[in-house]
Formats: sequence, structure tokens, C-alpha cells
Amino acid sequence: GHVMTCENCSIALTYHRSADRLNCHYCGYSVPNVDHCPECGSKYIKFFGTGTQKIEEDLNNLFPSARVLRMDTDTTSGKNGHENILRRFGEGEADILLGTQMVTKGLDFHDVTLVGVLAADTALNVDDFRAHERCFSLLTQVCGRAGRGDLEGRAIIQTYQPQNATIQFAQNHNYIDFYKSEILYRKRLNYPPFCDIICIMISGEDEQQVSENMRAIYDLLRKESGKSDDMQMLAPVPAPILKIKNKYRYRILIKCNSTEKTTELLHKVNTKHEKMKGKTFLSIDINPNSLY
Repeated sequence: GHVMTCENCSIALTYHRSADRLNCHYCGYSVPNVDHCPECGSKYIKFFGTGTQKIEEDLNNLFPSARVLRMDTDTTSGKNGHENILRRFGEGEADILLGTQMVTKGLDFHDVTLVGVLAADTALNVDDFRAHERCFSLLTQVCGRAGRGDLEGRAIIQTYQPQNATIQFAQNHNYIDFYKSEILYRKRLNYPPFCDIICIMISGEDEQQVSENMRAIYDLLRKESGKSDDMQMLAPVPAPILKIKNKYRYRILIKCNSTEKTTELLHKVNTKHEKMKGKTFLSIDINPNSLY
């Protein structure tokens, strides 16, 4: 049951078969792959997940005569990595282009007739109110990569939730009904565009100091905001990924009807933090792209 994790971040390491190493995708930490469990000494190591390298191996077994190009962080890390792979595929040097989400957008190959999406659910089951919007957008874009020429195109989406409304809307290219469903959900729960979300985050190497500073900021916000109906505030909690690059991260989320009314309050937060003890970093992000 032991999971190999990064020593700098609270995240599991990812196995890279080509280099036989375990890598962190947040800070770059890397160690050689293990052949015995460091916890109990067992030699039975199990790999979980469906990374692009594993899928490439399966494709080669299923279609031994097909030429496969893989497009991910490993194969595009060099200079002009993306352009070279797309050029080769466009010039017919490969039959199958395999990749992460980077292959979904803006590609125009007229001889592509089949697109497949693996594990579409991973885009839905994340801690972000925009998850369904992003999933719908992603599926709509990737399905649009097939059938752009004279030949008819086909798209196959693999999912464990085929009855999920977002999957159904994407399958039928039904943007109007997706919008109606999503905007009702946002309105009922008071999410953007019906409010602004402010993420106040403090990070630092000393977790206790970070937690104490965050609590002090929270006390200030409660005192200054009073019982305002314009603001909903969540108590400070560790960020979904607690530690990145040896920095612990705590956050407060605020929903407000207008960020213009909170500008003065946020200035007070910044001033308060500047006077605090310990080496911590404050960030204030209005309507952040990611809540991680």
C-alpha cells in the first residue's frame, strides 16, 4: 500500500518508462525506479494509471504494423518539439497520433477519420466548479479533429459515466442545453458569472507559521467584513495540493458580488501580511483559472 511520493511536494511520483525513473510533475524531483518497496521490502511493485507510454505500448501490441507518434511532456521537451511531431504527422510519417490534452486544439488534418478519448471522466471528477465546462469544451474540440476533409469522421469517447449530462451534451454537440444546465447550476450555488471568487493564499516552508498567518488574515477579514451580504467566506484550509517545492500552502476562498467593493479590504490584508513574522508569501487571485 505504500505510494512513492515527492520529497518536496505532497503529490505521488509518476513513472516514466523510457528513463525508468519516478518524476514529480510539479517541481522536477526525480529518482530511479524502485525494484523493492522502501516501506516493507516487497519485490512486488504495482503500477497504476493509464499514462501515454502505457497506451503507446498497448497500441503497438494491438496494431503492430501501425506507426505511432506520442505527443506529451517527454516527447515535446526539446526545441520545437510540438512543431516537429505535428509536421511529421501531417506529412504522413505516422498513422496514429497519441497524446495528452495538447492534441485536442487547433489541429487541422484532413485525412484524420477517427478520434478516440480515453477516460473522459478524469476531466469531470476534479475539485473545480469549471470541471464540466472544461470537459464539454475538451470533448467538443477533440471530436472536431475528425472528418475535416472529404472523408466522414467518427469519434469514440470512453467513459464510466455514459449517462452523465455533460457527456451526453458533448456527444450530441448540444451547446445550448449544456449552457442552460450549467448556468442554472452556477446560479443556484452562486458561482461565476453570478459572483467573483477571490483566492487568498499564503505559502512558506514552515507549515505552522503559514497556518498561523492564514488564521490571522481570516480573523481580520471577519472583523472588517462584518455581516456583509455581499461576501461569503470559507474558513482557511490547506490547499488541495498542500506542499509544492517545499512550500506549504493554505488558502481562503471568498465569494463576493463585486470585487470593486473588496479592494480596500484586500489592501488591508496585504498590509497585515507585510507586518507578520516569518518568511511567508501572500498571493491574492481574483477569479483564478485554477483552484489548486
